[in-house]
Amino acid sequence: MKKYGKLAIAVIIALVFIGTFVFLWKKSQPKPVDYQELTPQQQDIRKTTIITGTIEPRNEVNVKPQISGIVTELMKRPGQTVQAGEVIAKVKVIPDMGQLSSAESRVRLSEINLLQAEKDFKRAEELHNKRLLSDEEFEKTRQKQNQAREEKAAAEDALQVVRDGVSKSNASASSTLIRSTISGVILDIPVKVGNSVINSNTFNDGTTIATVANMQDLIFRGNIDETEVGQLFEGMPMKLTIGALQNLTVDAQLEYISPKATQSNGAKQFEIKAAVQLASLTHKQSGQSTVISYANEHTQKIRAGFSANAEIVLKEVSQVMSVPESAIEFEGDSTFVYLVKEEGDKKTYERQHVETGLSDGVNIEIKKGISGKEKVRGPQIITDDNE
Repeated sequence: MKKYGKLAIAVIIALVFIGTFVFLWKKSQPKPVDYQELTPQQQDIRKTTIITGTIEPRNEVNVKPQISGIVTELMKRPGQTVQAGEVIAKVKVIPDMGQLSSAESRVRLSEINLLQAEKDFKRAEELHNKRLLSDEEFEKTRQKQNQAREEKAAAEDALQVVRDGVSKSNASASSTLIRSTISGVILDIPVKVGNSVINSNTFNDGTTIATVANMQDLIFRGNIDETEVGQLFEGMPMKLTIGALQNLTVDAQLEYISPKATQSNGAKQFEIKAAVQLASLTHKQSGQSTVISYANEHTQKIRAGFSANAEIVLKEVSQVMSVPESAIEFEGDSTFVYLVKEEGDKKTYERQHVETGLSDGVNIEIKKGISGKEKVRGPQIITDDNE
């Protein structure tokens, strides 16, 4: 029995060895290489670049007070429209003690001068009635009295402005009422009721009460790499896709290219600006594009600071013969394709020099070298090793 057991073990070991040898021999045999077969096609090719940037109002205006004080009332809130001259907020004046003291002193002095001028005029009038004073001297006295009255009124107005922010003689132009300087949309009101605000002067920029912008005059602002900026020119059309509103696209026209580069992450980039043409705004739905007006609810969703991608066509050719760029073999400055040749059941590949043109990164233009009726070898077909 022991003899038969040893024999069985030897047979099993031999079978394992032979099986391993056969498996390795099959794996070492060269497999036939299959390639995709491609047919040249007539199509448009565009070389484009994508620029990331933001949608911004062309002009943002910071509305600031003409006086220092405390905000007592806010008449508007962010997002509302406002007309030029419309009141945004009210401010209660906090008078400067030095200015207040000077204004009060001016009022007291004007009262003294007016009192003296009235006495002089009354005396001159009595002398003039008695023919003891000439008409010319009498008129000079009258003029001094009138000047003293005007000075007192001006001093009182100045005191009211310093103390209250408005005078009775010019109440319609009250500096306590903060008015918008342009018509547009209120983007931000960074103050609250009770906040202290100061007017702009030599030492500070003043407190911003509100930021107002015309949202019907927008621009796209972005940066382009130095390798592509040389292909841009002012007036170039662009197509914007707004990131937050994926179904909205809008045309734009390049209107500014910075003459100076900025350094960003080790690369030199140039700032560009493009005018957004809201009349061209389209809403894509089910593969169709419909032009909509600015009054439409979709356009009103455009907000300052939205991210957007601008597509610019740098070069384009129409209806040219092309093949996928993966079918091209590059060798120095030369380019080649492999033409598919069928000899019975066997396929061969003939290397053919071609002259290429514009590429969009996927397809490439073929100018010379093939007629377009041939089949071209494409990338290798990768199969699963287990099959």
